Amino acid sequence: MDQLYSSIFIMVLGVAGCAFYFLGSNWLLTVLFPVRGVSNAQMAKNLTRAAAIRPWLFLGPALAFLGLYLVYPVFDSFILSLHDRSGEEFVGLDNYIWLINDLEFRESLFNNVLWLLVVPAASTFFGLVIAALTDKVSWGNIAKSLIFMPMAISFIGASIIWKFVYDYRAEGSEQIGILNAIVEYFGGTPTAWITLPFWNNFFLMVILIWIQTGFAMVILSAALRGIPEETVEAAVLDGANGVQIFFKILIPQIWGTIAVVWTTITITVLKVFDIVLAMTNGQWNTQVLANMMFDWMFRGGGDFGRGAAIAVVIMLAVIPVMVWNIRQANAQMEGR
Repeated sequence: MDQLYSSIFIMVLGVAGCAFYFLGSNWLLTVLFPVRGVSNAQMAKNLTRAAAIRPWLFLGPALAFLGLYLVYPVFDSFILSLHDRSGEEFVGLDNYIWLINDLEFRESLFNNVLWLLVVPAASTFFGLVIAALTDKVSWGNIAKSLIFMPMAISFIGASIIWKFVYDYRAEGSEQIGILNAIVEYFGGTPTAWITLPFWNNFFLMVILIWIQTGFAMVILSAALRGIPEETVEAAVLDGANGVQIFFKILIPQIWGTIAVVWTTITITVLKVFDIVLAMTNGQWNTQVLANMMFDWMFRGGGDFGRGAAIAVVIMLAVIPVMVWNIRQANAQMEGR
């Protein structure tokens, strides 16, 4: 109960603090730049100055917190990556040289590339197909709600669900894992799926595809509904079939949205951590960069220098994709 009371108190305090800041900042502006008891010319100047300052008063706290919790850690991580395991002795680029020569880092990098090739493509493809199909049936909204539902589940929660799907018991024992139960029903041999080298990566990817397909479907469904009906009707009159309309009429008109969805999921994949940690803990050749960073930073005594170096690599991989994504989104908005 103490935790509950403390949580309620923090929430009330946060809301009250925001209200106080909002009212107080507006009151301060009226004191510094009064609009009553001054000449018309002065009043116009004060209104202009207050209007110019007011947005920064509201952006200020957000920018301060972004600087404290986002910008500062980036520079601190880079500086830390140039130091030894304790973070005290300067070692220069030694941690990055170690990364290049480390077999585990190469394995993690390979697995990350594998995830990047499969998950964004599969999630976007399934999302697009489902968006197109559900728009054609009367119960489409119900189907969309069910497909979108995994987005409400945390990655850890989704991993636990799929752990039961892949669960393996020794041959002869009752299989509680859905996949092995189906295999056994058809006369096959139960398999420890997540221990199969190379292929186990794809079994883990299925979890993220299952989660992200709903996101892709919602965004692409909105884009498809924004396509003018006249273009589809003209294609039908010209004799185009459903497949031709889908690939030659619909997709070219929403290609910008597809690219934004693709890159958004790519950013998520670059940071994938929870699923691998919960399912395999990086064993059986499933290690990815985020898990490797976690291991070096917090396990086995911790090596702050090497952990920070891996974090910097992940950040450098995410930034170009994020910048491109923002530019594409801005281009989409300007085109409307």
